[in-house]
Amino acid sequence: MSENGNVGGIEGPGGVKETGDIEGKVVAITGASGGIGEATALLLAERGAKLVLGARGPDRLEAVAARIAKSGAEVAHVPTDVRRRADVDRLVALAESRFGRLDVLVSNAGIGPISPLDDLRVDDWEAMIDINLKGVLYGIAAALPVFRAQGSGQFVNIASTAAYRTVPNQSVYAATKTAVRTLSEGLRQEAGDKLRVTIVSPGFTRTNFTDSMPDPGVRAEMARAMKTLAISPDALARAVAYAIEQPADIDVNEIVVRPTAQA
Repeated sequence: MSENGNVGGIEGPGGVKETGDIEGKVVAITGASGGIGEATALLLAERGAKLVLGARGPDRLEAVAARIAKSGAEVAHVPTDVRRRADVDRLVALAESRFGRLDVLVSNAGIGPISPLDDLRVDDWEAMIDINLKGVLYGIAAALPVFRAQGSGQFVNIASTAAYRTVPNQSVYAATKTAVRTLSEGLRQEAGDKLRVTIVSPGFTRTNFTDSMPDPGVRAEMARAMKTLAISPDALARAVAYAIEQPADIDVNEIVVRPTAQA
């Protein structure tokens, strides 16, 4: 998706857009109502995927789905709070009932109410664990049996550059994202030769990430960094698309996408 809101395709010789192996794939995305999830949904829809979208905010989710449907792509959606295992199960079940299969699950939902540990914001710690980590686990629990039965499938788990570098105020957030990276690598090793597992780790990205930060000082600092450094969520959407479009015997395990100016 470009700065003016349009999604850009990849053009081959003669200006023909190349959809690779994305066309016709059924892709479910959590956290699809904005940011990276929305950008990914729009790009994959343009490349011919069938989308199943989940997010907590029903109005925004409905708007994204309507935009995709208007473009001519096939799309289904259901309100999904990844803290609830039943919601994630319902998202995967919707893919099966609507399209007969699920090819890719993009576990994108995440929050970052970062703050100093001294603030003892235990409720925020638990929320990050529930959404950032347990939400991914619930996705695995829902989709893994489907992928095993099909003999194919791909997990794309959105982590963060915080999984590689821990800084003050982000201890719990970084812990959840490091756990996602570790979990994904373990899943890859257990998956066998029929399933694929990809970790995509964003750096500073223009999203509403700072909205959930309770500490005014931390929020202002992150907002300044976001304004100075942040890249478009389209960059992450392209990374997800790249991993999905590879041939079935190619597993792109880890992609880190960050601004060139990010330390």
